[in-house]
Amino acid sequence: MATDQRTDPYRAYNFVLEIDGVPKGAFSEVGGLTAEGDSVDYREGTDVQPNVRKLVAMRKFSNITLKRGYTADKSLWQWYTNIFNGVADRRNVTIVLMNERREPVLRWNAENAWINKIEGPALKASSNDVAMESLELVHEGLTLET
Repeated sequence: MATDQRTDPYRAYNFVLEIDGVPKGAFSEVGGLTAEGDSVDYREGTDVQPNVRKLVAMRKFSNITLKRGYTADKSLWQWYTNIFNGVADRRNVTIVLMNERREPVLRWNAENAWINKIEGPALKASSNDVAMESLELVHEGLTLET
């Protein structure tokens, strides 16, 4: 007889991307959901211990990489064109992880994101692969909502 409820890990393939609250589907891969920070060594002249203290310093967030198959939707290229032309077009991006019933369970929110790099597909006449585009988002903060 079971004594507790079973909790399986979430599957990595059930996710959706939202840009400024608008769902953008068809992404096959998301990476770079990373937050890290630096530490600062500090020691006062009156410290008794013979070692330095480690203080929390600046936080850093990795660029988010997105990959999807090419479709007729050119909105990402238009967003990149705005950035290229000097328009400060920053948007909030959310990656939503869903459970097996397709219900949202976790949300990563990237604040003030903009496209730093966009890459077209590798084309090969003898291949039958899907034409993929990839892009890299720079952002100013990553938070996790449950």
